[in-house]
Amino acid sequence: MTCWTYLTMLEEEIANVKIGLNTTTDSELLNALNGSMELAEAQAKELRDFMLSEGVPLPPVSEMKPKSVPDTVPMGVKLTDDEIANALSIKLVANYMMCANGAVQSVRNDVGMMFVKFQAEKLKFGASLKTLMRDRGWIKIPPYYVPNGLPTQ
Repeated sequence: MTCWTYLTMLEEEIANVKIGLNTTTDSELLNALNGSMELAEAQAKELRDFMLSEGVPLPPVSEMKPKSVPDTVPMGVKLTDDEIANALSIKLVANYMMCANGAVQSVRNDVGMMFVKFQAEKLKFGASLKTLMRDRGWIKIPPYYVPNGLPTQ
């Protein structure tokens, strides 16, 4: 089940990255999106090939988005670079957690190791994305916890 779900998540990530590629003109964000696309496509191909060889039917996926020019996207529809980066970050975290689940729930060693490899690749990519987001001020940080009754100064 995790193979099927993770492949679905990868295919949805690819569709969302294409939206970002069609929306932004920021060169560093484009580089990150292209890196995400390459990684997701490589993992999806490996997983798809594995599932087909095991006789597992593939999940239905979103239609691919056509290429468009970012400057022609209307402002009310166009995502900001901040929104694109945070959406990518959320997808990355969800994928990372799914890989962890796949690795620990797998009965087969080959499947477990495949998910460990996927997780390591996502972690490496995530570190570079976090650096970009921190440098640009795009990273979302929750407010500090202040317990009730703590004296204020």
